[in-house]
Amino acid sequence: MAGSLALQRADELRKDGRFNEAIEAYRQAASGEEIPPAEICLNLARCAHHLNQGEEACRWLRRLVDAADTFTPWQAGASLLEQVLASHRPSARRSARVAVLGSYTTTQFVGMLRLAALRWGIAVELYEAPYAQYRQEILDPAGGLYAFKPDFVVLTLHAAEAALPDYSRAPAEEVQAELDRWRSLWEVLASRCPARLIVHNFALPVESPMGHLASRLPGSRTAMMHTLNARLGEAAGETVSIVDCERLSALYGKRRWFDDRYWYVSRQAVALDALPMLARHTAAVLAADLGLSRKCLVLDLDNTLWGGVIGEDGLSGIRLGAGPEGEAFVAFQRYILQLKDKGIILAVCSKNNEADAREPFEKHPDMALKLEDIAMFIANWKPKSQNIADIASTLNLGLDALVFVDDNPAEREVIRQMLPEVEVITLPADPTGYVRALAESLLFESASFTEEDAQKTVQYRARAEIARLQGASESLEDFYESLQMRAVIAPFDALHLPRIVQLIGKTNQFNLTTRRHTMQQVQAFMNDDDCVHMYLKLRDRFTDHGLVGLVIARKDGDVLDIDTLLMSCRVIGRTAEHALLAKLCEEARARGCTSLRGTHIPTAKNVMVSDLFANLGFKRADDPAGAAESATHWIYHLQADGPVESRFIDVSSTDEERRHDAA
Repeated sequence: MAGSLALQRADELRKDGRFNEAIEAYRQAASGEEIPPAEICLNLARCAHHLNQGEEACRWLRRLVDAADTFTPWQAGASLLEQVLASHRPSARRSARVAVLGSYTTTQFVGMLRLAALRWGIAVELYEAPYAQYRQEILDPAGGLYAFKPDFVVLTLHAAEAALPDYSRAPAEEVQAELDRWRSLWEVLASRCPARLIVHNFALPVESPMGHLASRLPGSRTAMMHTLNARLGEAAGETVSIVDCERLSALYGKRRWFDDRYWYVSRQAVALDALPMLARHTAAVLAADLGLSRKCLVLDLDNTLWGGVIGEDGLSGIRLGAGPEGEAFVAFQRYILQLKDKGIILAVCSKNNEADAREPFEKHPDMALKLEDIAMFIANWKPKSQNIADIASTLNLGLDALVFVDDNPAEREVIRQMLPEVEVITLPADPTGYVRALAESLLFESASFTEEDAQKTVQYRARAEIARLQGASESLEDFYESLQMRAVIAPFDALHLPRIVQLIGKTNQFNLTTRRHTMQQVQAFMNDDDCVHMYLKLRDRFTDHGLVGLVIARKDGDVLDIDTLLMSCRVIGRTAEHALLAKLCEEARARGCTSLRGTHIPTAKNVMVSDLFANLGFKRADDPAGAAESATHWIYHLQADGPVESRFIDVSSTDEERRHDAA
């Protein structure tokens, strides 16, 4: 009752225009709530907007996304965000121009997509094509789509757009023809603009005249639609992203996903209350394509990976494996292990005696996770905020690459306050809900999967060991020599293209320009005779780090201009950039160039490379006409300064690498 009265008082203050007092009253009404109710988040955002506090309004709109999953608060939030953006540009991790093309009405979805993107830290500029004009927009080179120059095109489709019959005696041919129709449309788009395409596949309606028989008949429309969705996924490869609407509609509930009232009234193919889910998942795929997915899962132990407290209950007393609760903890560990297998780095951060904390990993027969699955293990009595910061520093990850999971709400709130860049998962009281809570966060959506992803745990465990070795070395030179580093530097090729595009999309810290090139753009570089493109693979005595660096440069007269130079965070501080630049100097001379030109475009993340060109011997150059105000430009004169030297890394050719791999 007291909470209801406090909320009523807050509403009255807001309506009276006493916004500062209303803000305090709303906060008091939400005290004790780990996730404030949606209405409070929305009203706090409204108050902040009236006070011209745009950033604070956006902060509460981000909280709204976590607090609500139905149409009304999301629609109100999307409308308010549009008002806020008229006078305020929120802080963002990325910006993107997104065009939405649909076979049904998308007006409501577009606003919610902007709101969901804000939650990820993406500032979105949107273009919405007219109703059901997606094909005309793609085929018209002079239309609004191409004039907008999008970075992404979202193609929203409903099942009626698939030109498949109710029944076919030649289902394979029907599906192939329909697949070819969609692929040809994708190819036209790719040929006319470099935008990444995000496709909503087909959510299949529940009504089928053939009933359960449809699943037994390959020629039924239902069976063909399932096959078409699978074939669209295969055809997407690394160039098109898929939002699996068939899975989402099943997750949401088919009867609720489809609401024919909205279709007949406004040609709205997805029920209004399902739009927030669709927007959240589309934004998560967009974020993954922009390299914003989280990289590292930091885990508490007691009552998180097992029930009970290992230091008090002992190995035989913790709840793990036996009984419903113990089975739930095992299922949670197995889900975490699946995340690790797709490339998510695992770390442990526990308030515990280290020997006690390690014992279940070493001795408990029902532990699915083992110590070798953990890249970094910290168990002590220091504040968890300090330990999490140490994990990020040691693994050379930004705090915004981390996700923290802890059963204790107080510990979660401390991390939210002390390390706001770290995402914190709100776990339910019942461990049977842990898997769903982690899965529905959407924080680990992947844009691609490569061999390097599968090896990340080994590589980051090696990084932690290397950090220990560095601290024990008498000099930096001794440390470099002790690593026994070997590199392969070679031109881009089709085999490594998925990893190359992934690295361009995800790398932030050691990235001189943070230019995000799509698959099509990288392929264009590969086909350009005036372009130099090389990747770098690195191995040391601890592990093979895989493909971790690259450079793209273009010949401009007698200058080789560096468009992109980047290195994965897990090999920063190894002089790999010297090896890559030394090879680039060779390429420049072979092409008759007398100098290299580099550009540094500063961001909030790449401060560490602000002096890179100066440290490599480049001299500051005059900024060319039309250059960005914040960019700096650098020149390296090959004749005067000689090639860049690489002293600590042995560089081999691709052929030698293949012989090594074969051996």
